[in-house]
Amino acid sequence: MEEQEANLISPLVWAYVGDALYELYIRTYLINNTKLNAHKLHIEAIKYVKASAQAKKLEEIMPMLTQKEIDIVKRARNTKNHHLPKNSGVQEYMYSTAFEGLIGYLYLTKQEQRLKEILEICIKKEK
Repeated sequence: MEEQEANLISPLVWAYVGDALYELYIRTYLINNTKLNAHKLHIEAIKYVKASAQAKKLEEIMPMLTQKEIDIVKRARNTKNHHLPKNSGVQEYMYSTAFEGLIGYLYLTKQEQRLKEILEICIKKEK
């Protein structure tokens, strides 16, 4: 998808895709790097993908983002979302949506190398 085309899609759709992609990335990482059973894998994955963890990751990577990526983050963060968060505050939820939006946007626009860099940074910072 071209960036021009992706810009016509709601940032909540970017976040929808980013949520799925980040969860799959984390699960794959855990399977390849641990010897946990399925239940423990799930418990460990939650530590990475919960709203508070994603909001924290976004804060950590912000200095490394390009201006275009910061614009994507801001657009995703500021998109009106009528979903009320269950296990996080509204601001934390907005920032986790922004994180997911960035991941989804990079994926949809086929910026694979940059996406890989950001995902690897997120894992390295967690270790």
